[in-house]
Amino acid sequence: MELTHSDVKAAVERVAGRIRPVTVAPADDGQTWFALEFLQHTGSFKARGALNFLLTHRENGTLPDAGVTIASGGNAGLACAWAARSEGVRATVFLPTTAPKVKVDRLHSYGAQVTLVGAQYADALAASREFAAATGALLSHAYDNPLIAAGAGTLMAEIHQRIPDLDTVVVAVGGGGLFAGVATAADHYGVRTVAVEPARCRALNASIEAGRLVDVDIDSIAADSLGARRATELALHAARNYDVVSVLVDDADIVAARRALWEDRRLAVEYGAATALAALRGGDRPAPLRPAPGERVCVVVCGANTDLSDLAR
Repeated sequence: MELTHSDVKAAVERVAGRIRPVTVAPADDGQTWFALEFLQHTGSFKARGALNFLLTHRENGTLPDAGVTIASGGNAGLACAWAARSEGVRATVFLPTTAPKVKVDRLHSYGAQVTLVGAQYADALAASREFAAATGALLSHAYDNPLIAAGAGTLMAEIHQRIPDLDTVVVAVGGGGLFAGVATAADHYGVRTVAVEPARCRALNASIEAGRLVDVDIDSIAADSLGARRATELALHAARNYDVVSVLVDDADIVAARRALWEDRRLAVEYGAATALAALRGGDRPAPLRPAPGERVCVVVCGANTDLSDLAR
């Protein structure tokens, strides 16, 4: 399975006018920008892929009366429910019991049928597959689908429009849908991609190291959005074939980056969204990513579906 820039370009045309164009804000150093994708519909980049997925099936006549089903840590389910509502179809979403209440409540507000099952994403995924087999619902996926990844790649196309001389894009990685789409588009534009993962949630990094897809243990504060046990073939292909650097960050650095976004910029984001920034920030030890002098870097801030109570402390 491979993703091409033509797939991303088709997604750009398909979702045009249906998503919110990304806002890009400069940092204070003159060489770093933030892509504020948490302002997207449903509060994350996932709306892009979900819409591209459903619109393609609508065009192809493969959208069943039983609607669509998906397993999610929260954000992909929100995006699927939002896209389904916009297309007038039913959405049935399976989440692990560890999903944040804020995401569950928003799913209900979009009219989705919500089922909590198991303690991890894999449990919800198995339940969604069983539901699709039993009902005929269209089975979507949080990240392992070329239509989902191509939709996510539309973000990079917009970033390139706003910063045409960009050198590097920095993006957090869970299962790798956003990473695969962004890296595919970035390669087309001659932009390097930095893939950032929590050190205890490193599905892509471990697969790169092993030279094949492998399962990893999940134990990170960002696991609700980046907690994939295994990356995708699409993501591993992108990591192998494009100009990609894989970086790991500690949970403490993720917490500090999220806090800094709030205290310095009043941006309230989830831990997964702060993970990319954590790679550039120095804490008790040097930051794992050091941009070269004059290097133009864009950090994707990808989601804002978070409990705000701990930011007020």
